[in-house]
Amino acid sequence: MTPSESAIRRALRRARDGVALDQVEAEVLLHARGEHLEDLFTTASRVRDAGLAAVDRAGVITYSRKVFIPLTRLCRDRCHYCTFATVPHRLPAPFLSPDEVLDIARKGAELGCKEALFTLGDRPEERWGAAREWLDAAGYPDTLSYVRAMAIRVLEETGLLPHLNPGVLTWTDFQRLKPVAPSMGMMLETTATRLWSEPGGPHYGSPDKEPAVRLRVLEDAGRSSVPFTTGILIGIGETLAERVESLFAIRSVARKYGGVQEVIIQNFRAKPDTAMRGMPDAEAAELAATVAVARVVLGPKARIQAPPNLIGGEYGLLLRAGIDDWGGVSPLTPDHVNPERPWPQIDELAAQTAAAGFRLAERLTVYPEYIREPWLDPRVAGHVAALADAAGLAIEGARPVGRAWQEPEVAMDGSGRTELHTEIDTDGRTGDRRDDFDSVYGDWAELRSSVDASAGSSGIAGVVRPEFTTALRHAERDLSRLSDADALTLLSAAEGAELEALAALADDLRREAVGDEVTYVVTRNINFTNVCYTGCRFCAFAQRRTDADAYTLSLEQVGQRAEQAWSVGATEVCMQGGIHPDLPGTSYFDIAAEVRKRAPGLHIHAFSPMEVVNGAARTDLSISDWLVRARESGVDSLPGTAAEILDDEVRWVLTKGKLPAATWIEVVTTAHALGIPTTSTMMYGHVDNPSHWVAHLKLIADIQSRTGGFTEFVLLPFVHTNAPLYLAGIARPGPTRRENRAVHALSRILLHGHIANIQTSWVKLGDDGVVEVLRGGVNDLGGTLMEETISRMAGSDNGSYKTIADLESLATAAGRPSRQRTTTYGIVDDERLDTARAHDGVWNQRLLPLIAD
Repeated sequence: MTPSESAIRRALRRARDGVALDQVEAEVLLHARGEHLEDLFTTASRVRDAGLAAVDRAGVITYSRKVFIPLTRLCRDRCHYCTFATVPHRLPAPFLSPDEVLDIARKGAELGCKEALFTLGDRPEERWGAAREWLDAAGYPDTLSYVRAMAIRVLEETGLLPHLNPGVLTWTDFQRLKPVAPSMGMMLETTATRLWSEPGGPHYGSPDKEPAVRLRVLEDAGRSSVPFTTGILIGIGETLAERVESLFAIRSVARKYGGVQEVIIQNFRAKPDTAMRGMPDAEAAELAATVAVARVVLGPKARIQAPPNLIGGEYGLLLRAGIDDWGGVSPLTPDHVNPERPWPQIDELAAQTAAAGFRLAERLTVYPEYIREPWLDPRVAGHVAALADAAGLAIEGARPVGRAWQEPEVAMDGSGRTELHTEIDTDGRTGDRRDDFDSVYGDWAELRSSVDASAGSSGIAGVVRPEFTTALRHAERDLSRLSDADALTLLSAAEGAELEALAALADDLRREAVGDEVTYVVTRNINFTNVCYTGCRFCAFAQRRTDADAYTLSLEQVGQRAEQAWSVGATEVCMQGGIHPDLPGTSYFDIAAEVRKRAPGLHIHAFSPMEVVNGAARTDLSISDWLVRARESGVDSLPGTAAEILDDEVRWVLTKGKLPAATWIEVVTTAHALGIPTTSTMMYGHVDNPSHWVAHLKLIADIQSRTGGFTEFVLLPFVHTNAPLYLAGIARPGPTRRENRAVHALSRILLHGHIANIQTSWVKLGDDGVVEVLRGGVNDLGGTLMEETISRMAGSDNGSYKTIADLESLATAAGRPSRQRTTTYGIVDDERLDTARAHDGVWNQRLLPLIAD
């Protein structure tokens, strides 16, 4: 329905005044024509100009000089307007050969191109046998492996910067491809699900065109800190309301993660020999109105592009509408997606841009604002720096030259505050937050609007509710059939009789499973670096490399700490670190090998699932192959940290870039299949609620029933004091005392018969809390640790180590005997026991060894 004149004028006035438009008002503005459209152009141009001035590019319109590399035209999708995708018998080969790829890239480099745009169909091997056979013969397990290999060849042999458009990617795919490309892209096209789900729709029969899938790709790109190009395709049957919805969806992702480097507004052009050949093209005024609305909705920071070969010569119109970029233009290769529409000559583009009062400037495939960590991987940073001027645009007239691409050969030299593990107890941390607090974690306001961090409810203290009694009886009769509703009722146990009854049941089950002994391990934590750009919003440990509290240990320091641990009776080292962008994926193997060399008898409990995925991505190994290499280097078991809450809705609030729940599960189950045991964990009390705890516990039980690989379940209450998510006013201040007792008890109940050992964290709970949960289902205290830095950086005030005497006194306070154990809950030999007793289980030069009577 066409809006009224007054509605258009009102929307124009609100846009002019800088008021945030809602979707209805944005849809109204898409109807603007004539003088109303000119009014909209004025507002859009002002917004665009303010954004350019803010980045010192006033009056500059950019473009990228590129070559188009159609790596394969085979695709598993069936888009009804596409002439790029074809069938095998129409092609000389399913994929371009390496020689063909490099021939295009070299010719482009000779003409001064800086970008190699890799365009290809989505996962063609899943539809076409010819594609599968070609990849097998060439030695590549999948298309993305070939994309990665060719991107490296282009970087090394021509110096062109790859921009990858391989279609739908997973979070793990982004980890594999980020080291070989400064930027990537995929058009959202539309959020109109009906155009994908209904027969006759332009995307019907195309699994990769489901809007929810494509939005997830945009989010995963942002989570992975990949500069990402996206956009909408207008005129394919979407309504104006659906068009606006698509723009708002892009805006939401851009604000949440900051990774949308540009937005393309592309107009549909009908092509012969396609199902949509009779569809009318979007008119110039409609395209311009959409660009202008996009500019107003997306704001001054957005870079907005319209492909110059699709606009019918309307350069001035699109510039008035608010674009600030013409996209990629090739002096060599055609637009293989729109081959009937040739690129304009760059001189002509410059003249048209100048006629509108702007200067045309060449940029790189990655926009200037993203030529920094964490957006640019160190492996391609040198390639980008060789072509970028001081403003981050392309060096005028520069010709790319091939540069080596390889995992950085960075020696693990000690740097920064390497004594933080002791100084955290004496001097403390330098500040309560990183200097990039307002940017590294994404947009706090966007995040805050989607979070309910309320605590779970409970009954009335001292009163036993009938529903609680019923749930408790169900638990006593048949734990395996305990419903979610009953579990939640048990979690809501009120102080007094209910909580005591819950704890008593859990403690009976503990006694049945493992007896009365409270176990502990003499171990040393070695956190080998805290430099990390993953953007976990709960983590106060991670630092930028330039921050005052940042550090990286040398291999010598890692080995020395392992030797020290062995000398005081340790049976284990637990090693984890930040995702340091400079450390190669093989550095984990080097760390494990150094410990194995220096202290052969230590059990190496090392590398979280996040570190495993990072290592596998950087070495281009499968998770299974990487774990085999890790075991060969000395790793005996994995810590099951990085689980937090195994619900992606919660995870993507807790962290910007950590691995999804499915990937965590893939890592631990792969490890179990290889015979590598792991722990399992849950961090709770932040932006989650009891229903998440129940689901997490049941998922852990299910995994254990299939693999049997978990040695224990570790509960980790959220430490809030210095956590960014709490400082931003989003997370609550950790779980309550009542919740801690209830969730420890319920863990014992739901995991009974699956995982025998339930561990508490003395670092996070403190002595009184530990004694309480020991009386409610817990049987293990974890370790002496010797150096605990992660929780201390977050604000825990329970110290960085505990002696054997400390741990045993906790067991005594709970009325229980204690026993030192191995990592896998075995018996410790006499030599280790005696040595540990002589030093009270810690390395601390301020403490003298105990003297026997």
